[in-house]
Amino acid sequence: MVVGRRPGAYVCGIDAAMDVIGGKWKVLILWELSVRPCRFGELRRGLRGVTEKVLAAQLRELEADGIVHREAYDEVPPRVEYSLTPRGAALNEALAPLGAWGRENVLNGSPAAREVREDDHVPLISGAP
Repeated sequence: MVVGRRPGAYVCGIDAAMDVIGGKWKVLILWELSVRPCRFGELRRGLRGVTEKVLAAQLRELEADGIVHREAYDEVPPRVEYSLTPRGAALNEALAPLGAWGRENVLNGSPAAREVREDDHVPLISGAP
C-alpha cells in the first residue's frame, strides 16, 4: 500500500522523494537491502548505531511507501525477511549518482578517503569500527 504523506503539498519531485527517504537511516536501509533480502537482526547489525525502535519505525514507513517488502514466514521460530520492491530498487538506482557525488566531493576531500575503495563498507557513524 502506497501512502501519500502530504498530498498536494509537494513543490516538486525532489520534495516528494525526500519525504520518502527522509530520516537518518532510510537510505542506509535501502543500501543494505540492495545486496540481498535481510532479516531484522541482520539489518540491525549492518547499521551500527540504529536502535530497534527506530529501525522498526523506518522499515514500517518504507513498507507503507511501497519501497520495502516484508515477508513473514509461518515457521517456528517466526522468520521475517525484508527486501526491496521494484519501486525500491528503482529508488536505489536513482540514489546511485548521489552516492557517486558523495564519494567524489566528500570522501575524496578527507585524508581517510584515499584509503577507501568504492566497494568498501565505510562506517558513517563517528567512532564506529
